[in-house]
Amino acid sequence: MAPQPARNVLTPPLLADADPELPATPTTWYESLCCSAHPSTPVRDCAAKECLFSHERPVRVYADGIYDLFHFGHARALEQAKKLFPNTYLLVGCCSDEITQKYKGKTVMTEDERYESLRHCKWVDEVIPDAPWVLNQEFIDKHNIDFVAHDALPYADASGAGKDVYEFVKAIGKFRETKRTDGVSTSDIIMRILKDYNEYVKRNLARGYTRKDLGVSYVKEKQLRVNMGITKLREKVKEHQEKLHTVAKSAGVHHNEWVENADRWIAGFLEKFEEGCHIMEIAIKDRIQEGLKRQQSKSRIDLEEEPVPS
Repeated sequence: MAPQPARNVLTPPLLADADPELPATPTTWYESLCCSAHPSTPVRDCAAKECLFSHERPVRVYADGIYDLFHFGHARALEQAKKLFPNTYLLVGCCSDEITQKYKGKTVMTEDERYESLRHCKWVDEVIPDAPWVLNQEFIDKHNIDFVAHDALPYADASGAGKDVYEFVKAIGKFRETKRTDGVSTSDIIMRILKDYNEYVKRNLARGYTRKDLGVSYVKEKQLRVNMGITKLREKVKEHQEKLHTVAKSAGVHHNEWVENADRWIAGFLEKFEEGCHIMEIAIKDRIQEGLKRQQSKSRIDLEEEPVPS
């Protein structure tokens, strides 16, 4: 069999092959690197000792970010960085909580959680904690970085002048572009949670979390628990409706007669349930008012007992 020609394009297996709704990972091309000693010879074909890169020495590629709520968009960007060259050592810098909150805002995960998430990504060879917001020559030299990989969107640096974080790296020719994955980002995930905030609070209340754990008020908790009770009731009513309908059908009861009777039974039951909810709501309000009155009374007593300065 004739030998196959070497391929310089890597087409990785895509997650989208398994799920067509997921965006495809961009195909990554290997670049033919050459050194200053042999500018016309691709590094993979050159074995000279003075070459900048060799078969034995992997290309050190650096990628950085916040990596909060680490998701497959992050992983795909790191995959592209790892596959920029046939032999790549991928260093990933992750910014600390302090610097992230200063320049971008509060994170969901702590810095240690974000570092640990990166260490479990198969494309990452080394994690650099407390990475700088803006790269400089000293950092590049310290870690022997050959190239920096990131998407091409401009990111504001720490100067406040709107300069690109990667301006210096681009100027010295060490920047390599990766592609973002559409449809997923940390901000998008946070927005999904905020959009269905009450649903997630109810979910965690049902799992045993307290209102203090979730940061919700006493009244809010009671409202959500009533809502949870109504939801469960509706599910039970629907379940019994289906059972009764089956029984009525097997007994030969006329459909219209069954519907009329069932509606009357359910309406009466819900009326009693709503009456109970109303009584509970009044009790909650009364409890809050009593608490406020006690607090006001205590404040008045403290003021009366406070000695008057002579």
